[in-house]
Amino acid sequence: MRLFVALDLPWSCREQLAALSGSGIPGARWVPPENFHLTLRFIGDIPSHVAQDVDDALMGLRAKGFDLTLTGMGTFSKGGISSALWVGVERSAALDHLRTKVETALRRCGLDAERRKFQPHVTLARLDNPVESKVAAFVQAHNLFRTEPLPVEHFTLFSSILCKDHAVYTPEAEYELA
Repeated sequence: MRLFVALDLPWSCREQLAALSGSGIPGARWVPPENFHLTLRFIGDIPSHVAQDVDDALMGLRAKGFDLTLTGMGTFSKGGISSALWVGVERSAALDHLRTKVETALRRCGLDAERRKFQPHVTLARLDNPVESKVAAFVQAHNLFRTEPLPVEHFTLFSSILCKDHAVYTPEAEYELA
């Protein structure tokens, strides 16, 4: 199973993000609204018996609910070329605390530590050799984007199946926050 742990977004937020998508950047592959999420930890391909250990560990995790605000826009780059367009997340101690608890639970299952620094974001599009001036103009035009605070009351374990044009994400389990 190919798994990741994420915060699912309410449909009203997905609609706001979808309204930003779809134009202005040739070569952009826009993420479908049903796939918008904030990844807390990518796990990757693991055997089903390890997936059960992951579920058990996440089920035992205790953390408080909190509010989350999406804000700003930016890109990730590879070799100086933009590869992804994202909406940022206002950092909070509660989000960092939950991320740390998820990471600790997964390491107790025997998974390797996450090597990448946690940079919370929601991916809007994947970019294939984009015209950088178009990307910069899009980011500049939308960099003041901001949502109302979103209540975070649970986190989700998703499975992912890679298809030709996009991935299909399936919620496997939800874990309530206090």
